[in-house]
Amino acid sequence: MANLISVERARLALGTNQVLDGVSLGVNEGDRIGIVGRNGGGKSTLMRVLAGVREIDDGRVTRSSRATVAMLTQADTLPPSHTVAQAVLGDRAEHEWASDARVRDILDGLLGGIDARAVGGLDAIVGPMSGGERRRLSLARVLVDDPDVLLLDEPTNHLDVEGVAWLAEHLVRHRASKDNALLTITHDRWFLDAVAERTWEVVDGGVEQYEGGYAAYVLAKAERERIAQVTAERRDNLLRKELAWLRRGAPARTSKPKFRIDAATALIADEPPPRDEVELVRFATTRLGKDVIDLHDASIELGGRKLLDRVTWQLAPGDRYGIVGVNGAGKSTLLRALAGEIPLTSGKRKQGITVQIAHLTQDVSELEALAERRVIDAVEMVRKVTTLGKKEVTASQLAKRLGFTGGRQQSRVGDLSGGERRRLQILRLLMAEPNVLILDEPTNDLDIETLTQLEDVLDGWAGTLLVVSHDRYLLERLCDRQVALLGDGKVRDLPGGVEEYLRLRTRALASDTAPVTREAAPPSAEGPTPAEQREARKTMARVEKQLAKLTTREDKIHQAMAEAADDHARALALNGELREVVDEREALELEWLEAADVLDD
Repeated sequence: MANLISVERARLALGTNQVLDGVSLGVNEGDRIGIVGRNGGGKSTLMRVLAGVREIDDGRVTRSSRATVAMLTQADTLPPSHTVAQAVLGDRAEHEWASDARVRDILDGLLGGIDARAVGGLDAIVGPMSGGERRRLSLARVLVDDPDVLLLDEPTNHLDVEGVAWLAEHLVRHRASKDNALLTITHDRWFLDAVAERTWEVVDGGVEQYEGGYAAYVLAKAERERIAQVTAERRDNLLRKELAWLRRGAPARTSKPKFRIDAATALIADEPPPRDEVELVRFATTRLGKDVIDLHDASIELGGRKLLDRVTWQLAPGDRYGIVGVNGAGKSTLLRALAGEIPLTSGKRKQGITVQIAHLTQDVSELEALAERRVIDAVEMVRKVTTLGKKEVTASQLAKRLGFTGGRQQSRVGDLSGGERRRLQILRLLMAEPNVLILDEPTNDLDIETLTQLEDVLDGWAGTLLVVSHDRYLLERLCDRQVALLGDGKVRDLPGGVEEYLRLRTRALASDTAPVTREAAPPSAEGPTPAEQREARKTMARVEKQLAKLTTREDKIHQAMAEAADDHARALALNGELREVVDEREALELEWLEAADVLDD
């Protein structure tokens, strides 16, 4: 394969920081490369060097004379006076872009259709748009341009779960040609696994290169550490825990490691699962009792729009829910309703008397009042010592686990980066010792290493956890179940996880775009017969009755677990019963969905 970009012995310093220190690497035709590393480690700088917009101090960078290069940066560079059509399509004639299936796919995936209705239409002016809308326009523009070398710096920012899935599928389908290349910086580990066939880690002025996506990168890194004969203390770190989870049952990965993994697997032979679910549920029940937060027929209307419509949801001790949904569906509103921060239009909210809620919002302005304080002081203001799992940890120890090393703990809060402020928010919440933790987009501004550290801390946290996030990997890693808000005011359980949500959204979009006629069309010869439809309705009715019984049984088990909080053997047996109920419920829900599909055909 021909070389498109070559870097030889590149050196680059920014101030006193040696960002690149003798780096040599190449980008070839057909490459799909993910770039990872700590915030401030030099990922974006390396990408700008590859793009030719940043000169190096020493070394050489060569590019193929025939290759076009385009880069999506994190800066907003769209002219505010341009229309959507000018910003995305440039001076292309309508017949030119409208007849191109690839361009139509981009407009559908990012802007809501070829008329760009999701951002107000092709004639809408860029200036008044939100940061998220402008980011989608910038991404659409660089995808439409279709350069030989496509460089994307955090392309999943401002995309929801559905948008990230679309982008991954689009890139794999349209950047699979052997005459082009893709490089992307991302903290989204699911996206990295779905898109990348190689991974570069920018660390300490160098670039470590690995085959495969995130799962393969973790395995390869573990193997390299084993070969280097790292100490037992070093081996017993976050990398091993992450590797253990990936090998034990993480969702299927699209990237396949191209090296022996037997030795890497040996690293986790004695590594327990990331969470001891029985122990955490037992401890959570002790802290919370049987009542946590219940919503009964809860409805919320804002601005004449019903965001929640007669929602009934009972949270149990130790529940871990991930929440997904389309933008504007009411995910943050649901979190605020559960936290008791906004009144219900109708219905009831009940909260257990021992419940202590901590709510991480998307607003970091709360730290402005602490701008002159040191990081460690801001944490110790809440509490100096806390308990995590069975261990007592100091504020300084917990701060270190979330990336604030000794020197950084002495920094002023006002000098922190966006990612560091987010970490400080989470630290202060955890030090308050809540037993219900509500996280609204906790991954904003966090790099992969920090995300892994956060997951490690929350593995030992006993309580009820609710997470809204577009980070699919985080949802699958931290949460035991997922629910969705589809825009109809309902909260829908997702037995099939995020994949089921994406299927539901695809089906909904297909029905929205289906042509509507005034006369009823004759039944399709391939569609369900009336007898099949009747049988489907009977199945749905039967399953709904069985699900109602299971819900009652599950409530009784939770109550029994609360009463048996001090009886470990009894709690273990009850947890086994609970698992059986969950498995049975998931099987019934899948049966219900299959019957519903018959009626939708």
